[in-house]
Amino acid sequence: MKNFSTTGSLFSRNFSLNLGGQILDLSIPRVLGIINVTPDSFYRESRVADPDGAVLLAGDMLAQGADILDVGAVSSRPGAEAISEGEEIDRLSPVLEALRNKFPECAISVDTWRSGVALQMHQRFGIHMVNDISAGTMDPEMFSTMAQLGIPYVIMHMQGNPANMQEQPRYVHVVDDLLQYFSERVFRLRKLGINDIVIDPGFGFGKTLEHNYMLLAQLGSFRMLELPLMVGISRKSMICKALGTDPGQALNGTTAAHMAALLHGANLLRVHDVKEAVETVKIFLQIVKTGSTGV
Repeated sequence: MKNFSTTGSLFSRNFSLNLGGQILDLSIPRVLGIINVTPDSFYRESRVADPDGAVLLAGDMLAQGADILDVGAVSSRPGAEAISEGEEIDRLSPVLEALRNKFPECAISVDTWRSGVALQMHQRFGIHMVNDISAGTMDPEMFSTMAQLGIPYVIMHMQGNPANMQEQPRYVHVVDDLLQYFSERVFRLRKLGINDIVIDPGFGFGKTLEHNYMLLAQLGSFRMLELPLMVGISRKSMICKALGTDPGQALNGTTAAHMAALLHGANLLRVHDVKEAVETVKIFLQIVKTGSTGV
């Protein structure tokens, strides 16, 4: 029971996100629903072709308990189509407009590494958060733009870029290397006055299967950064390879991995399947509650 109590104490810390003036309390784990405005994201069911499809998927996710919708227009899987900034904006704009009109109270994150996209989507649609797979390494203007916007910023670790990240990734020690990486990025962000920061280890982004599972097993090491921790492992290849299956059949494995992430301190889960993730959080909270009572 002592281990559960220790896990529970992690969520007594005062992590929160300021989402357009609404404070999202992270004392309990939260769920982000993935909406991909792309033709080539790795999981077909997350793709939407038009604003109507996005509204339909978003409505389902919100009804199932999603706290934030994470909308992206560029696939980051290896070999995905590269698109211009203009095309990314053209894909996002009608979808974000439809979501803001239909769900005006909904918190929206945009998954982009481009500062110009982040700036326009905030100015035009009032997005609440930016989720950057490159942590500012692919656009030198991103950090200064985020300082200007003053909204939460998710920084993810990726070795290389989406085109080459899986070509023999190497680390001295994957956990220590990522801790050093995040420490340096966070130091730079704080010098710019950016404090609403979330870290994401970047499962599947420049990591072998062994790297991914070492990160999951030692996820608690990232507590020393004293920042909210987001985990994106939903239906990824680390699950499919371990089970010998494909993304369409990886829900059970995803749920198991989500529980492991929660037990090691994840504050946010970025998911394709909101209902199952919300239920996983509920079971996790029951474990923590019961463990802390010593029953």
